Amino acid sequence: MQQHQIVDKKNRPLQDLRISVTDRCNFRCPYCMPIEQFGMDYPFLEKDNILSFEELSRLTRIFAALGVNKIRITGGEPLLRKQLPMWIKEISQIEGIEDIALTTNASLLTKYVGQLKEANVNRLNISLDSLDSERFKKMNGVGFDVQSVLQAIDHASAAGFPIKINMVVKKGMNEQDILPMASYFKQKGHTLRFIEFMDVGNHNDWKLEHVLSSKQIVEMISGEMPLEPLEANYFGEVAKRYRYTDGSAEIGFISSVTNTFCDSCTRARISAEGYLYTCLFATSGHDLRSPLRDGASDEELMKCIKNIWNGRKDEYSALRSQQTNNSNKKIEMSHIGG
Repeated sequence: MQQHQIVDKKNRPLQDLRISVTDRCNFRCPYCMPIEQFGMDYPFLEKDNILSFEELSRLTRIFAALGVNKIRITGGEPLLRKQLPMWIKEISQIEGIEDIALTTNASLLTKYVGQLKEANVNRLNISLDSLDSERFKKMNGVGFDVQSVLQAIDHASAAGFPIKINMVVKKGMNEQDILPMASYFKQKGHTLRFIEFMDVGNHNDWKLEHVLSSKQIVEMISGEMPLEPLEANYFGEVAKRYRYTDGSAEIGFISSVTNTFCDSCTRARISAEGYLYTCLFATSGHDLRSPLRDGASDEELMKCIKNIWNGRKDEYSALRSQQTNNSNKKIEMSHIGG
């Protein structure tokens, strides 16, 4: 399939595709699936309503032909999807795909590390918001022990995976864990990324006063472990990069609230039920499942996706102060990943 590079109305190229393979998750984190709204008996999507691996492979080939070279596998918790490594290995062979990352809470990671390595996964992003056992159990909503996550990280690192740890910081919830997390992963040599608490979905009770800014976190860490800024690795890199001045590790800051990066966003997202979203904070998506199942040709699907991206002008984070208080429902994080 001939490759094309497409851009949106703000001249942002389509380069990254984030694919949610399931809306199911075994955690109930308060910023994503708070247990008050998503009980353990929550009715997830029926199997027929999520895209099959065959459908996802077909879309991946089409997106690769439109310039996508990076794939991020997300959920829910993607390792809950049966036969996931087999599918990842298939899409790793698609022409143009240069990098495949997996985002996981690591609760099932130890079981799958070998299969993910065999499947050509390039990197792992692991969500972890506290090293304190009791606080972590409370935050994941299901009493899962933090030591199991740390052991899975060690196991994956020993297998040769580059690892990034993602910590969502919510004021009043886990800011006391910032320095312990920074110190622990500095010693391990893994990149820790701090993510400002964002208004994703409709149920996490987002308020601006709950946001601890990246600037504050940088100052907090640098006071104990001096940091120096680094240049971005590539156009569209989300995290602002720093490294410890002793050269021990990198650290990153994702500042969607206080230092937005809409002007360089190159990411499209496919939800578990097969909708294309051009912004993490979108209120509506574009149905790709119906044309997939109604017999559309690759050329027709490619034209549809191209037209969607060419018309894209999203910049929600840059306009957040004007939009946050509106009543529009946004896509749930568990359907679209991060």
